[in-house]
Amino acid sequence: MTSEGAGFPRYRPVADHAVLVEFGETISHEINDQVRRLDSALSAAPFDGFTEAIPAYASVLVDFDPIATDHQAVQRAIERLLVTNTQTPSKGPVREVLVCYDGELGPDLDQVAAATGLSRDGVIAAHMAGEYSVFMCGFAPGYAYLAGVPGAIQLPRKPSPIRGVPAGSVIIAGPQCIVTTLTMPTGWWRIGRSPTPILGSDEKRPFLLDVGDGVKFSRIDRRAFDTATARS
Repeated sequence: MTSEGAGFPRYRPVADHAVLVEFGETISHEINDQVRRLDSALSAAPFDGFTEAIPAYASVLVDFDPIATDHQAVQRAIERLLVTNTQTPSKGPVREVLVCYDGELGPDLDQVAAATGLSRDGVIAAHMAGEYSVFMCGFAPGYAYLAGVPGAIQLPRKPSPIRGVPAGSVIIAGPQCIVTTLTMPTGWWRIGRSPTPILGSDEKRPFLLDVGDGVKFSRIDRRAFDTATARS
């Protein structure tokens, strides 16, 4: 059971080949620990017919072969795992991500400052002070959703998205933060840009950030950003 109450974990059938296991409805470390615990348990002791587990903020989508098993059997297998495996996986390493907040690299900084009542430097200081963890990956290659944005700079998404946001943009919305990996639209607030490569060529670990990793943002100036970008 999580801090969400007696209604969790909750099991929902998805098509004929998956069960969605929900541990809550909010973004929290306690709930995400439950997600990571089940993901780790399935990896260590998969049930017959198991094919894949996809962790999210507060849930795990458990995919299975419908020829080998069914929703009821999968739910029973998961329930047994949750009883027998009570150890939360250890945290991953803390990854350093460089970020430049200068000029046009942080085009929404002034708006965030105005909305939160902070100065531009105050927004930057708050962002750097956050304790960030990768809670889930998805949407695009290498897209790591970080929880840990301080309450002082938490804002809802914009009413409409902006197109053509460049890769490497550091964006925030609510308690979440992302370093984008592709040029695409976003309705999140663009507060800086990073030259740190998130996508790599290692087949075993193609992305810098993985679920469970911590992230530390380190500020650099425009000259250092341009130098690092030229090298990548």
